[in-house]
Amino acid sequence: MDQAVIAPSFVEPATRPVNVGAQARFETLLAALGKPASRGARHAIYNGDCRELLTRVPAGSLDLTFTSPPYNIGKEYETVRPMEEFIDWCADWINRIYRATTADGALLLNVGYVSLPDRAKSIPIPYLLWNRVPFFLQQEIVWNYGAGVAAKKFLSPRNEKLLWYVKNSERYCFNLDDIRDPDVAYPNQKKKGKLRCNTIGKNPSDVWQIAKVTSGEGRASKERTPHPAQFPLDLCERSIKGFSPADGIVLDPFLGSGSTIDACLRWERYSIGFEIREDYCAIAAERIADAQRQTASLF
Repeated sequence: MDQAVIAPSFVEPATRPVNVGAQARFETLLAALGKPASRGARHAIYNGDCRELLTRVPAGSLDLTFTSPPYNIGKEYETVRPMEEFIDWCADWINRIYRATTADGALLLNVGYVSLPDRAKSIPIPYLLWNRVPFFLQQEIVWNYGAGVAAKKFLSPRNEKLLWYVKNSERYCFNLDDIRDPDVAYPNQKKKGKLRCNTIGKNPSDVWQIAKVTSGEGRASKERTPHPAQFPLDLCERSIKGFSPADGIVLDPFLGSGSTIDACLRWERYSIGFEIREDYCAIAAERIADAQRQTASLF
């Protein structure tokens, strides 16, 4: 990994400044949730159903929820439900997240596609959720990637959606300078003697080209874990940096392999993960511990 993007977030808190107010807010939240399966100074993992755990989260505690729920397509970690039941289930936990979110907080939701008999081969899940989400939809981000299913009778699918929801359409966190794209075609171009572009970089737009985490002999990504559906760390880092405040509290209610917590620790956010499967909690905990060991060796 490019050392330039690694923040010293895994070093013990005593070696860097600590936002005492943020730490106290984090500890208060953990006290409300109870004993975690594992934790560190700035993160905690809870083994349990996110809906039940969300009922313990005090209202207005979360700055950002960033997650990718099951898509109801038969993966090993989910039970396929009738579509109406699946949408009701999604609406349930999204409403619980809304209650737990700060007044200027957000939900960044990664969702894919499902089939509807006699209606659609592949319909984006957001189309089925559009009137069930209490948040304000600020923007749809298209996550474009290269690897995927090779199709013959339709276009090969190469994108998923990231829905950026905010609680207050007039006041929300957006750290554009932290996620600018430095690849500017004409960085020195001027108009009337002034540079036409930001010296930090350009707005990355609402289409993000980020590689998926691949598997298989000879082609597996370096960050690959045993989890079958893993968030790319690059996607997590851009999302965490762009849509949560420094020292903010980030939740992933479907933690999986722990990518969200990994990204949060690299960029000095507090993070909490809910995961219903005990084996996935163990995968995430080991991944985070390994990242801590590797990063600590750089200092």
